[in-house]
Amino acid sequence: MRGIFLLVLVLVGFSIYAQNPVRGVSDRFRGIANAGGGADSIGRRNKFEDSVTISYRYLDTARAYRVDSTINDFTVKYPIPADYYHLTNTGAAAQSFLFSPTMKSGWDAGFHAYDIYKFTVDKARFFTVTRPYSEISYLLGTRSEQMIELMHTQNIKPQWNASVHYRMVGAPGIYRNQKTSHNNYAITNWFQTQDRRYTNYVAIIANKLKGSESGGILNDQNYIDNPDFADRSRVNTKLGGESGFGSGIFNTDIATGNTYEDFNAVMRHQYDLGRKDSLVNDSTVIPLFFPRVRLEHTIRYSAYKYLFSDASPRPEYYNEYYDLPGVNSLFRREDFWKELMNDFSIYTFPDEKNTQQFLKLGVALQNLTGTFRDGVSETTDGINYSDDRINKGYNLMGHGEYRNRTKNQRWDLLARGNLYFVGMNAGDYDAAASIQSSFGEKIGSLKLGFENVNRSPSYITNANSSFYYMKDTVNLKKENSTHLYATLYQPLLKLRLTGHYYLVNNYIYYTDFYKINQAPLFNLLQVSAHKTFAFGKKDQFKWITDNYFQQVIGNGPVNVPSWLTRNRIMYEGNLGFNNLKIAMGFDTRYRTNYKANNYSPLLGQFFYQDSTTVKYKLPDIAAFVHFRINSFRAFLRAENLNTFRSLVGVDGKTSYGFTNNNFAAPDYPYAGLIIRFGIFWGFVN
Repeated sequence: MRGIFLLVLVLVGFSIYAQNPVRGVSDRFRGIANAGGGADSIGRRNKFEDSVTISYRYLDTARAYRVDSTINDFTVKYPIPADYYHLTNTGAAAQSFLFSPTMKSGWDAGFHAYDIYKFTVDKARFFTVTRPYSEISYLLGTRSEQMIELMHTQNIKPQWNASVHYRMVGAPGIYRNQKTSHNNYAITNWFQTQDRRYTNYVAIIANKLKGSESGGILNDQNYIDNPDFADRSRVNTKLGGESGFGSGIFNTDIATGNTYEDFNAVMRHQYDLGRKDSLVNDSTVIPLFFPRVRLEHTIRYSAYKYLFSDASPRPEYYNEYYDLPGVNSLFRREDFWKELMNDFSIYTFPDEKNTQQFLKLGVALQNLTGTFRDGVSETTDGINYSDDRINKGYNLMGHGEYRNRTKNQRWDLLARGNLYFVGMNAGDYDAAASIQSSFGEKIGSLKLGFENVNRSPSYITNANSSFYYMKDTVNLKKENSTHLYATLYQPLLKLRLTGHYYLVNNYIYYTDFYKINQAPLFNLLQVSAHKTFAFGKKDQFKWITDNYFQQVIGNGPVNVPSWLTRNRIMYEGNLGFNNLKIAMGFDTRYRTNYKANNYSPLLGQFFYQDSTTVKYKLPDIAAFVHFRINSFRAFLRAENLNTFRSLVGVDGKTSYGFTNNNFAAPDYPYAGLIIRFGIFWGFVN
C-alpha cells in the first residue's frame, strides 16, 4: 500500500514538473516569522529563469509579506479558523471560542456572524511581482461542498501592479436548510510615478454571502441517537420547511435565511516632499527618493445590505421565539446602508532613510445614509415595501499615529488613536499602543500592548433598525473595553506564550433570541501556549499543540470554554524525494463543556444563554495527508472520525455509522464523517 502511494506521488510530481509551473520553487520556500501567517513562504528568485519573487503589503502597513505555502495547517486555505465553531456547515454563521469584544469605535451596523467569509479592505493585498503570477485552488467535500479560488497579479510596469482575486464557497449541508453560497472578489491596483513622489492605490472589494437558516434541529437526542435518522437530511429543523437535500451548488436561492452584501471602492493617493538622490552602479543609475513630508487623501464609498427573508414561515416559531404572532406569509427585514468617507492626512518622517518611522495626523468626514424596510407583501410587480424609513447622519473625526520600526529591526513601536468630535458617534474613541523587541534567536522576542475603546452601541440595537424586535426602546450607554496583552516567542524552543486581559464595562449582549441587555463591569483573563515538539533524526515527527485557557472574573454575561486545545501529530518530511514535502497524521480539537451561546437566525446574532450545557462527547478527530510538489499542493482529509459508533434499533439490529455527533450550540449538531480533497496550484505566466 505504501509503495502504491509513493508511486502515485512520484507520477503526479513528474506530471507537474513537466508542465513547468514555477519550476524549482521548492528551493525558494524559506521560513520567515510573521509573514502571511505561516513558517513557510514563496519568496525569492533563484537560478531558474522561470522563478518569481512575490511580496505584498496591506493598505495601512509599510511592511512586506510573503505568500504562505504551509502544508501542515489546513486552515491556511480553509476559510474557518481553527479557534472558531460554525453552525455545522461550511459557510454558516460562525463565532470564536475565544472571547474578543469589538475593539473599534464609530459606526457599526452590527452584523458579524459571517465576517470570517468576507474579503475586506483592511486585508486587500497590493502585490509586487517580478513576473505575472496566478493561483488556482479547488476544494471538494462531502455532499457537493465546493470552494473555488482564483488569483492573478502582475506588474504592468516596475512601479505599477494590478491583481484580481475571486472566491466562491458553496455547501448544501448535511442537515436540512443549511445551504450556503458565498461569492467574494477583490481588485487592487497601485501605481507610483518614476520620480517616486506620487503613489496611488485603488481597491474594489465586494462580498455576497447567502446562508440558509435552519433554527437548529427538533428534538435533538430523539433524532441524533435514532438509527432511522442516520441520514441527517431526514432530520426536521425549526425553520425552512421540510425540503430534502439538494446538491446543486449553483442554485443559490435561499428560501429562508440571511443575505449579506457589501461593496467597497477605495482610492488613496499620496504625494511626497523630500530629497532626490541616485545610486550609480557600473553603467546604471538607480533613482532614489527620500520623503520627509507626505500628503495623503483617501476616499471610500461603501454600500451594505443586510436581509433576512422567509418565504414560508412557520407561525409557531415566530410566536414562540420572537413574540411575533400572525406571521404566516412572506417575512422580510432589511437594513441598507451607504457610506462615503473622505480622509485627509499628513505624514512627517524624522529619518529620511527609514520610511517605517513616521508621525501621521489626519481628519475624516463620514457621511451615512440608512434605509430600513420591514412589513412587506407580494404584488404583481414584485415586492412592495410597506415601511421604508431613512436616516441620515455624519461623523467628523480626528486621528493620529506614530510608528517606528528601527533600521536594525530590533524595536517596533506603535501608538495610534481616533476621536469622534461630532456626529452620530460623537464621543467615541479608540487608542492603542504596542512595543515589540527582538533579542536574538537565543532569547526570542517580546511584544506588549494596550487598547482602550469607547464605542456607541451597534445600530442593530437602535429601535429604528428593521432588526429591532423588542416592544420597548432600551437606552444603552457607550460600551468601554480595555485590553492588555503580551506575547513571548522563543524560536529555539519553538514556544509562543500569549496573555490577554479584558476589562469591559457596559457590555451589550442579547438574550432570548431578540432581547437586548447591558452588563456592568467585569474582567476576563485569557492565556495561550503554542509549542512544537520535534522528534527523529531530521525532526520529521512533530507534535504541534495549541492551548487556550479562559476565566471570567465577576458576573459578566459571557460563557466561554475554560480550556480549548488543538493538537496536530504528524510526519512532516520528503520520504526521500527532493521535490516532495508531505505532512500526514492527525488533527484533533477539544474544548471543555460549557453553556455555549445560542443563535438567533432572524438577527444573525449569537446570544447568551445559561440553561443548556453543550457537551463534547469526544475530541474532534481528523486524519490528513497534505503534500507539496514544487508549486502544487494537495490536501486530503477525513474529518469527524470521532463520530463513529454502533446503534441498536427497535428491531434489535445493530448498525454502524458516523452518528455520535458533537454539538456546536444548542440544537446545532456537527456533521458526521466529512471527506475533503483540495488542490492548490501556482503558475508563473
